[in-house]
Amino acid sequence: MKRIVTLTLNPTVDKSTTADQIVPDQKLRCTAPKFEPGGGGINVSRALRRFGADSVAVFPVGGPSGMLLRELLEQEQIQQQPVQTVGRTRENFIVVDSTTGQQYRFGMPGAELTAEEQQQVLHTLRNLPDVPEFLVISGSLPPGVEPEFVVRIVRAAKGLGIKVVVDTSGPALHQVLAEGVYLAKPNVGELSKMAGVDELDSEAVAAAAHTLVQDGKCEIVVTSLGPQGACVVTRDLVDHIPAPAVKKRSTVGAGDSMVAGLVYGLATGLSVRETVRLGVACGTAATMNPGTELFRKEDVDKLYRWLLQTTLPAAAA
Repeated sequence: MKRIVTLTLNPTVDKSTTADQIVPDQKLRCTAPKFEPGGGGINVSRALRRFGADSVAVFPVGGPSGMLLRELLEQEQIQQQPVQTVGRTRENFIVVDSTTGQQYRFGMPGAELTAEEQQQVLHTLRNLPDVPEFLVISGSLPPGVEPEFVVRIVRAAKGLGIKVVVDTSGPALHQVLAEGVYLAKPNVGELSKMAGVDELDSEAVAAAAHTLVQDGKCEIVVTSLGPQGACVVTRDLVDHIPAPAVKKRSTVGAGDSMVAGLVYGLATGLSVRETVRLGVACGTAATMNPGTELFRKEDVDKLYRWLLQTTLPAAAA
């Protein structure tokens, strides 16, 4: 399998718990907290591990919460290239009301990543022992990091022949696409912003994505459509993939799981149409689990087989 590196500029430790009847001004009795590594690229590395695939996770880390993050990743046997920082790694908090099933997600801001620390991240990426085939840049930017820094990373990676996969949002996504990447995974809201419209229907999604490809901003665009599945566009392909109907318990980690499926498919030689179905299967499987859990491999296998059988004739694979 081809070598994969993930980059998470704003990692987190996710703390989750459950409580009965969440109401204000009352002391709420919670279950024992569960701690998990978090952040876009880190979750991609964790999801890849569920396929038995190794990747190297690059991320800034600091303080006691940073030490916990590293310990949690070691427990999951994730290869790491951490960059030490002065600021402490952020923590997020998720509570599920067990009586209603409703989920409350509290996202904390990350510590500022200084100019020197940003340079260290870039140095770490440039000096990896082996040049990867894929670099996955996923997640939000912490304070102090401008989109231009991500553009510098993309430019350096492309100079080494690395295929860059991007899953971010806002100005960072826009500027990175102006530089050009191999694969981008915007959601339909982000694609709408880039197209300069309030919303897009299925036909318009494909047209807007095709414009990105024609303009040389990326080779593959996979637009996440939420419960409607995904749309993949290349120069020669437009394909809409429905999401299988499942009982949804949480959407946390679904996007990262989808990216992992996409990268795993490409790294193992699947066709683009097969790859996107694997990505949809991973994202859908993640919604079947509560809290911050990612997908279970057996759920992915089942959903992927269903998608191949019902939406992809053998001759078209």
